[in-house]
Amino acid sequence: MNYRTHIVSSLSEIGRAAWDGLALAQPRPNPFLSYAFLDALHESGSAAIEAGWQPQFIALYDGAQLAAALPMYVKMHSYGEYVFDWAWADAYERNGLDYYPKLLSAIPFTPVTGPRLLAVDDAARAALIEVLVATQQATPVSSTHILYPPEEQAQLLAAAGYLLRSGVQFHWLNQGYKNFDEFLATLEHKKRKNIRAERRKVRDAGVTMRRVRGADAVDADWQLFNRCYRHTYAAHRSTPYLNLDFFQRIGRDMPDNILLVIAERDGQAIAASLVIHSAQVLYGRYWGELEHVPCLHFEAAYYQPLEFCIEQGIAVFEGGAQGEHKMARGFLPTRTWSAHWLAQPAFADAIERFLEREKGGIDDYIDELNDRNPFKR
Repeated sequence: MNYRTHIVSSLSEIGRAAWDGLALAQPRPNPFLSYAFLDALHESGSAAIEAGWQPQFIALYDGAQLAAALPMYVKMHSYGEYVFDWAWADAYERNGLDYYPKLLSAIPFTPVTGPRLLAVDDAARAALIEVLVATQQATPVSSTHILYPPEEQAQLLAAAGYLLRSGVQFHWLNQGYKNFDEFLATLEHKKRKNIRAERRKVRDAGVTMRRVRGADAVDADWQLFNRCYRHTYAAHRSTPYLNLDFFQRIGRDMPDNILLVIAERDGQAIAASLVIHSAQVLYGRYWGELEHVPCLHFEAAYYQPLEFCIEQGIAVFEGGAQGEHKMARGFLPTRTWSAHWLAQPAFADAIERFLEREKGGIDDYIDELNDRNPFKR
């Protein structure tokens, strides 16, 4: 079948209805693929061209129908990606080569597995991969990187010549728990005791927790969350990727996917976390505090969302990037994937050897983590 190929610099060239009609109809989609989320990143300036994210989305049309698409950016840096290639960039530089610009298919600042090769069927997906390969070969870039695809899409990319890389995240699985205590009862005694002690410290500090669904959040809630978020970045001497305009946009345009957890003491808000969810999966995203209280981060970013998952029957809580400490709270290791193409054959060979060694280390690491399973044997 012949498809018309478009390379678009703005999602508006595709349109909300066409984009969501394709992206959200994929197997296991997530809210981060939605037009609302991506548009908020772009229009708020968080992932704008000026910030080093130049959209170059691939769109394939069958007549008037959007048959396939790939969210892709030209990148001039490696910030906000969570699959780290700084050492690769350094190796290029030391050999007098430019690593940037590069092509990147990802959801900016969002280390969440989800479809990248969006297509109405296998034929359209195969055509999309062909266009991707032709595009990267015709574009003066060092490399192409597809981050956090599902394993089946990673394997399709491997068949097209991409190198695969795996990583580890920690996910909590809802076993049909009736309440938080029933979940706790499945953990080893020490883990169960520690969680109860952490929650008690927060209560004894006089902190109360309030959950706000996206549809009920008012502008004052977003102003508060943004203050908490920016304050915590500043405390770590870092610059936040996101801004108030972004938070206000997702609050307005995708309220059914949002939960804010607000911590208060003596009638004053002192911390907040933001999670995003579908009916099946909850994603831990952002956190911030104006005042430090021991264990409050765990309460706001883990235990309150866990309770919400149990109450709502949400099957999975994806805790975000990294963090072995999540295992002590009932999260288990899960493999993630990325796919990489490098234009320089010598560097492709070297990185392929590196990835083979790294994969062995990741396999051993996952085995070690599974040996430390926090649940009762």
